[in-house]
Amino acid sequence: MNEFALIERFFADPAAHEPPPSWLRLGIGDDAALLAEENGWETAITCDTLVEGRHFLAGADPEELGWKALAVNLSDLAAMGAVPTGFLLALTLPEADEAWLTAFARGLFACARRHGARLIGGDTTRGPRALTITALGRVPAGEAVLRSGARAGDDVWVSGQPGRAALGLAVRLGALPSTLPGAREWIAALDRPEPRLALGCRLRRLAHAMLDVSDGLLGDLRHLLERSAPPLLTAEIEVTRLPLAPLVAGGAPLERVRAALLSGGDDYELLFTAAPESRQRLAQLAGELGLPLSRVGRLVPATTHPIVLIEPDGRRTLPEVLGYDHFRACKEYP
Repeated sequence: MNEFALIERFFADPAAHEPPPSWLRLGIGDDAALLAEENGWETAITCDTLVEGRHFLAGADPEELGWKALAVNLSDLAAMGAVPTGFLLALTLPEADEAWLTAFARGLFACARRHGARLIGGDTTRGPRALTITALGRVPAGEAVLRSGARAGDDVWVSGQPGRAALGLAVRLGALPSTLPGAREWIAALDRPEPRLALGCRLRRLAHAMLDVSDGLLGDLRHLLERSAPPLLTAEIEVTRLPLAPLVAGGAPLERVRAALLSGGDDYELLFTAAPESRQRLAQLAGELGLPLSRVGRLVPATTHPIVLIEPDGRRTLPEVLGYDHFRACKEYP
């Protein structure tokens, strides 16, 4: 059972068949829930947990953890087109280590200051190390970009450089040499992801559907397709359009680069769909933000499979791995 099946089976709202309360705009199933306000805005709320040994290595730099714990939540707000306002922190620690806490707080508040979010509450307790943040943001009523708006004919886009974090993890675990030209950049992408908040806000009226890439580009694309059905859609991803070249230039073998980009995860880039008529505007937006936006494929009415790869020689292949699954058997970090 994967994490999404678990949520659907055990935590689907028993009252979902009833009309929702007036204050609830959107519940379970997207990057954030949306609550209606009375002044033309909606509140976006999201929550993420990082667990030692699962999401980060024992002995990881606490300052980097502080940054990342908040950044991954702000990335969910970016995927809705929301502006951060505040957050709550639930901190579970094996001991009250002052040096660790000082460094963690330094990274946490550096990220908070950069993106305009304030710590407004939380909880602390003793136990195996886990970091849980609930982040809040605001978006104009009716303008949040949901996962469920994708349409046949849409282009598929991704921001920035997906794949760097997975390569950074490979370096950290010794699977790739730390002397590679791109190693330092890849590790920085793993430790200090940059939530694409400015991009998310600018995509409110351009993107039809959007989410952030946390579990791998193909895995998260599958989630978007599932939320946008019916009608069922197939994503055709053109391998020649993937931003592989910068990662290959960093010294990683092509096959590892391809796997990292398509299914590595932990990128926190934005994956979105938009009408072909928006291509020129999106190219302009990329220039204004100084952020690459790659058009990597398109959506078509459903075929046999939800995702098909169009290889450089024109062959149509199926991906072997879509992305990370918290409940799939896997080796944990040492």
